[in-house]
Amino acid sequence: MTGEQELIQRLLAGDQSAYRQLVTTYQGAMRAVATAIVGISNSDEVVQESWLAVVRNLNGFAGRSSLKTWLLTITANTAKSRLRKHRREVLLDDITGPHGTIDDGRFAADGHWSQEPALWHSDSPEALLGEQALRDCLEHTLNSLSELQRSVLMLRERQGLELTDICNLLDISHSNVRVLLHRARLSVFATLEHFEVTGEC
Repeated sequence: MTGEQELIQRLLAGDQSAYRQLVTTYQGAMRAVATAIVGISNSDEVVQESWLAVVRNLNGFAGRSSLKTWLLTITANTAKSRLRKHRREVLLDDITGPHGTIDDGRFAADGHWSQEPALWHSDSPEALLGEQALRDCLEHTLNSLSELQRSVLMLRERQGLELTDICNLLDISHSNVRVLLHRARLSVFATLEHFEVTGEC
């Protein structure tokens, strides 16, 4: 039995520690999906509704997808239903118009740097993140991104979702996801580069 199957069995048995584990593991990803669809001001309500749906439907989980995919699909569907109900529209202004190209040579086809920033020597991003000042700078940068950019970045980099999965969850095209991810990464890495030179945001 895999770890996921064991967790599901514990959930079905009413194990409260299993529910806490589930929330701790997936709450961030669910919030990122909700934020991308309904905005940050409504994301917490969507996540709460999604958890209620998870509890109600757990017995019907057939395991055709991973538990994570199932949870995020429920969250996306809950968010879309809320959006339809309130007749709101997700603003996609930041993925249209002539704001540059994603094909500037900085990233390889797999999404990694073609060549790492010149000022990164022995310091890794993980080491730099140990500094409170840089954490504050990065937090400020993330907060300055559009909700859609921030959500795509979190789903890809923090949650490890494939671009196709992000497309399906957020109902946006593969090219739009790539543009959003590229711009968000550029903002984050510009902050890292600037901080290493100046020690400031």
